[in-house]
Amino acid sequence: MASWVEFASIKQTVPLLRVLEQYQIRGLRRSGKDQWRGVCPLHGGEGRDAFHVNTAKQLFHCFSCGAGGTVLDLVAALEQCDMREAAQKLATRWNVPVVVGRRQVGRQATVTEKKEVPRPLGFRLRGVDRRHPYLGSRGIAEATAAVFGIGFYAGPGLLNRRLVIPIHDEAGQLVAYAGRSIEGTEPRYKFPAGFAKSQVLFNLHRAAPAVETGIIVEGFFDCFKVHQAGFGSVVALMGAVLYDRQQRLLIERFRQIILMLDGDEAGRRASHGIALQLARHCRVRVIELPANVQPDQLSAEAIREMLSQEGGKPHCC
Repeated sequence: MASWVEFASIKQTVPLLRVLEQYQIRGLRRSGKDQWRGVCPLHGGEGRDAFHVNTAKQLFHCFSCGAGGTVLDLVAALEQCDMREAAQKLATRWNVPVVVGRRQVGRQATVTEKKEVPRPLGFRLRGVDRRHPYLGSRGIAEATAAVFGIGFYAGPGLLNRRLVIPIHDEAGQLVAYAGRSIEGTEPRYKFPAGFAKSQVLFNLHRAAPAVETGIIVEGFFDCFKVHQAGFGSVVALMGAVLYDRQQRLLIERFRQIILMLDGDEAGRRASHGIALQLARHCRVRVIELPANVQPDQLSAEAIREMLSQEGGKPHCC
């Protein structure tokens, strides 16, 4: 049977100030009987008194980045996870009883895990180093890092000592951060628990609406390198599968799709399958890369040559 944690029990049992101490959030100062103030641990600055904690109400709020809520919201933001996982983490650390058995229906029930469109984040990570040597080693220019907002993050939480990559929805709202390992730790990529990659196309909000042709790649760094080569209408699947919502977003935006997936066996199988999916709705071209080569391994000149020519395999039916 599944274990469920009532959110209300967590909010009543776990002291917000003690949780801040556990995450080594320093520098909070008492400003009243139940009030504390300091630098926001979520966005990392812009006002030494912007972050307010009310221990009587068990609430926090940052007047700079706008983040706020209960201890659950705080842990979800620090750990880059959903509310359910935040509740489970706190229940374990503070020995809050869990309910074993069928989930109760009602306002206090744990949310069900379903593929919902990601909601906008209430904060932004600050102190991101866009000049970290790792970016240069992967061929990413400083200007490209600035456009995408990527960089090394040494702050608290799930993404500590990882390259952070902001992910936006099609309207340009920040919905998540991915964390890429640069020191050999596993997993190579971390995503917030509950974040559904299937509902988002990375970089779609930057793809110019006036451009009729969209370029599809698999990964973040493929997207960075193709964008850097001068093709702003590139989006990444964050994998090698095209999901239903991603397909709808593509055919709403573009009249032609160029598939530029990895040159390994999995990438070629995916290219064939995705081309068949899309060919019923728009024109599709497939660019086959050399065996076991990824777009991020190509020079800007090679990318421009491949994408500028009229070659490639057309799929029209």
